[in-house]
Amino acid sequence: MRQKVKTISESVVKHVVAAADAAAVFGAGIVALHWDASSVDWRLAGLVVLLGTVLAVNFLHLAGAYRFNVFSRIESGVGRVLLGWLCTFGVLFLATRLFEPVTEADGPWAAAWFSGAFALMGVGRFVLWRRMLAWTRAGRLGEIVAIVGAGPVAQRLLRSLAARPSPLRVLGVYDDEVGVCDGQAAQLPRSCMGYPIRGTIDDLVSEARQQHIDTVLVALPLNDDRRLVEALNRLCQLPVDVRLCPDAFGLRLGQVRASHIAGHTFLNVVDRPLSGWPAIAKQIEDRVLGAAILTLISPLMLAIAIMIKLDSPGPVLFRQKRYGFNNQLIEVFKFRSMYTHMTDHNAEQLTQRNDPRITRLGAFLRRTSLDELPQFINVVRGEMSIVGPRPHALSAKAGALLYQDAVKYYDARHRVKPGITGWAQVNGWRGETDTIEQIRKRVEHDLYYIEHWSILLDLKIIIRTILGGFTGRHAF
Repeated sequence: MRQKVKTISESVVKHVVAAADAAAVFGAGIVALHWDASSVDWRLAGLVVLLGTVLAVNFLHLAGAYRFNVFSRIESGVGRVLLGWLCTFGVLFLATRLFEPVTEADGPWAAAWFSGAFALMGVGRFVLWRRMLAWTRAGRLGEIVAIVGAGPVAQRLLRSLAARPSPLRVLGVYDDEVGVCDGQAAQLPRSCMGYPIRGTIDDLVSEARQQHIDTVLVALPLNDDRRLVEALNRLCQLPVDVRLCPDAFGLRLGQVRASHIAGHTFLNVVDRPLSGWPAIAKQIEDRVLGAAILTLISPLMLAIAIMIKLDSPGPVLFRQKRYGFNNQLIEVFKFRSMYTHMTDHNAEQLTQRNDPRITRLGAFLRRTSLDELPQFINVVRGEMSIVGPRPHALSAKAGALLYQDAVKYYDARHRVKPGITGWAQVNGWRGETDTIEQIRKRVEHDLYYIEHWSILLDLKIIIRTILGGFTGRHAF
């Protein structure tokens, strides 16, 4: 099995490079001003540096210095930087002839600024070029895609992809009906247009959870409503981008966006909940805020640990396997709230009010949700988020049904990391689930959070949790 490797986000890399260029231009300008401080008015010259920084980023963009494919060619990368930087100084030079205050762009300091900024950006391109080589060797460049469909639409797509250079890496082809003939199972073909046929859509769902697939390209006939709806409903449970390849008949889906991938147009039908900058912002929020909170509550956690040891024999922490991001199993930490010999590791029996398995201290911890505090360790480790759908135990049930059997497409809530608190919890959907309606409402709120995520929504949930979300009539 291919090793799971996370691909590099082109958007993030390009924005980071642009920010680094702006810092290099501005920083070189400030240093040059101090080097020649006696001959310039630093206030006017400072405005020139600021103006030059803004112009530089725009001219570098126009010169193609931020095209991702340019980063892997050192000569082209440095050449485009030089072109954009020369255009910037050309505009500043013209400005010195038209506006009197901008004459501050003349002088030795300006030459030092030009050479210093170019040197910094050149070194940056060299470092980036080396990183691109390393990413290429590690297989982290280019989207990893899977193709759904093996019929004429998919064949035309694969033929076209093979005919032109593309950053896409096709993992394989998946189709439910490729191994069916006249309603009977047939031997599965080994390839389609030279690409391996790896199985059905269920196989794709399974492999997407084991390997890092970025995008699924659905290349099914658009007039086959049954296959399309069935395929898209199963794929929407995965944390991947799903793109629909239009065939010759076209399709009306209302207002949808389109993606242009490797010279082809695809309809955006499912987007990853968090990718690029939003994913980075969420990760920073979890790691920084999680570490800060864990530091602040460590005295309280120590006190609770001591009380647990005094209250009943057994370990302080309870470890339980639960489903995390992309249905991967994680070990969630909680303060032990049950007697050791009555511990239910798989949550096969729902916790009830006045449950005899719960210790005296455990009842208080569960009612106030203080038993959840060790999960900040999971947050700092990167297994959970502060805010997200609550992770459920493997055998958790709604009535007599497992959660995944009680709610269709239940796994769609696993497209983001689970959280200590969430939109469902602050809206009252927590505690026992003795009816199917209760877990459906919880999942409904979880999916709303995934579709409407923002930093502000996370802060809103955190504030509501602090003000009243820790306790409630459903907490026991």
